[in-house]
Amino acid sequence: MNNVFVLIANPAHPILDAAAVQRATEQLQAGGAAVGAVDWLAPGVACDLPFEPAAEGATPTVSLPGIDAVALSAEGRRKRLLVADMESTIIENEMLDELAEFLGLREHIAAITARAMNGEIDFAGALVERVRLLKGLPVARLDEAAERIRPMAGAATLIATMHKFGGYCALVSGGFTYFTRMIHERLGFDFDAANTLNHDGRTLAGTVQRPILGKEAKLATLERLCTERRLELAQSLSVGDGANDLPMLQAAGLGVAFRAKPTVAAQVAARIDHGDLTALLYLQGYRRRDFAERPNS
Repeated sequence: MNNVFVLIANPAHPILDAAAVQRATEQLQAGGAAVGAVDWLAPGVACDLPFEPAAEGATPTVSLPGIDAVALSAEGRRKRLLVADMESTIIENEMLDELAEFLGLREHIAAITARAMNGEIDFAGALVERVRLLKGLPVARLDEAAERIRPMAGAATLIATMHKFGGYCALVSGGFTYFTRMIHERLGFDFDAANTLNHDGRTLAGTVQRPILGKEAKLATLERLCTERRLELAQSLSVGDGANDLPMLQAAGLGVAFRAKPTVAAQVAARIDHGDLTALLYLQGYRRRDFAERPNS
C-alpha cells in the first residue's frame, strides 16, 4: 500500500494497544479505505497502519483519545535534514518569559509571546516590544535563566538518531543566540541560528541586532541548508510550534506542528499533540530498536 497512518502515544503513557488499532482500522474502513496489517514500531507507543484511500487524493481521518494519528506517503519517509525551532519545541521554555520573571513582568511578556506565536500580532514587532522591556537587566541573569532550561522529552534521542543514520540537525530560533549555542552543544546539533541581544557586558540594552530572525529567515535557512547539502526539500524535516515556523513547516518534505498553537496546527498536515520528540522518528518509520537513546543531560 502507498500510504500509512502512523499512530503514536506518549512513551510516558503507552496506551496504544490492539483495541486502539482496531478502532483506527474501523474509522479508516468507514471512510472507504482499504487497510493493511499493523506493523508495530514500538509496543504500546507507535505503529504503522498501511491504507489506500477510496479515491485518489482523499485522506480519511483517524481520531483516538491521547494518540496522534498522522497520514503519510509510505515512500521517502526518512529525511536527511532536520530544521527545528527551539522554544516550546526542543526545549519546554520560552526564554523571554523566563527573563521577564526577573523583572516581575512574566505574565505581561508571556501574553505577548502567546499572541505572537499564534499569529495574532507581527513576530518582529512583538520581539522588539518584549526585548525593550528587558532594558537594564544584568547580563548575569542570562546564566540564571539558562539554568531553568528543560529540554523536551526525546530531544537528545531525536538528534542522536538522526546523526546515526547520516542526518544533519539545525536549530533555528526566533529567540537568542545566548541560549541556542548552549542547546546546540548540550544536545549535539550541527548548527544554530537566532537573534543576538545587545548589551555592554553588564546590562541588556533592550535591543536586538538587526535583521531580526523571523519566519522568512527560518524558511531561508531551510532552503539554504538543502542547497548546501545537495538535498531536495522533500528530504527535509522541520518542526515547530509557532506562527513564525509556518513557512518552514509548509515547505519541508515533512513539517511537524509539535504541540503547536491552534492556528498553526490547523495549517500543517502532520501534528503531534501527545507524543514526545521521538514521535518525529516514528513518523520517519524508525523502530524503537533503531534509536540512539540519549538522556537530555
